Amino acid sequence: MGVLVVEDDSRARAFFEASVQRSPRLFWLGSAGTVQEALTWLARTTTMPDVLLVDLGMPDGTGLDVIRDAVARFPGCEPLVVSVFGDEENVLASIEAGAVGYIHKDAAPENIAQTIVEMKAGASPISPMIARRVLAKYRSLQSASLGAAAAAAAPGVVPEVTADEGERGLLSAREHEVLTLIARGFSYAEIARLKGLSVHTVQTHIKNLYGKLAVHSKSEAVFEATRLGLLSHPG
Repeated sequence: MGVLVVEDDSRARAFFEASVQRSPRLFWLGSAGTVQEALTWLARTTTMPDVLLVDLGMPDGTGLDVIRDAVARFPGCEPLVVSVFGDEENVLASIEAGAVGYIHKDAAPENIAQTIVEMKAGASPISPMIARRVLAKYRSLQSASLGAAAAAAAPGVVPEVTADEGERGLLSAREHEVLTLIARGFSYAEIARLKGLSVHTVQTHIKNLYGKLAVHSKSEAVFEATRLGLLSHPG
């Protein structure tokens, strides 16, 4: 099984390579230290990587772009994220992009090769601390969904709409554009480039719409905006 590593830290790359080289069931395809290097490698190769071992925080973008491209080009490729980011937003975005497993760097196993072999055998490796956060997020979203369903099932009961709830739906045109791009998976830098804005301005719009929607992350903003009818569908 061929393994491609996308990691900007040279020591981490060397660690991963040594582990893969020791395994009789894996072979090292190569590595990339930037998103562009990885995308170029994927575009030129004729060998499908069975496993993409990828970090998210890259110097020229996000590993999510590499995951999406790898899965689109090679449906049989299984991405495994190894990252310092442990928040549910990055985890869920990685899973939506196509990742099969997610390991926090602080909890990375000494024998990463064995983790890869187990993943290819059907496992979905995920660090316990990350699994707990994802489950908590899922429960939160499920509770909100059930509450909305219960309200819809009681047509005779008209919920009172407070002034605060009304204000939450009043996004400006620019805030709505930014939110739509967030839902489609674009990064802050990509949104700034597409709209001809500075990253700081994009962050300001995001801060404002977070306040109006009473949320604290991109995934919560997309969920709440969809629930309120501000977005026709998530993503």
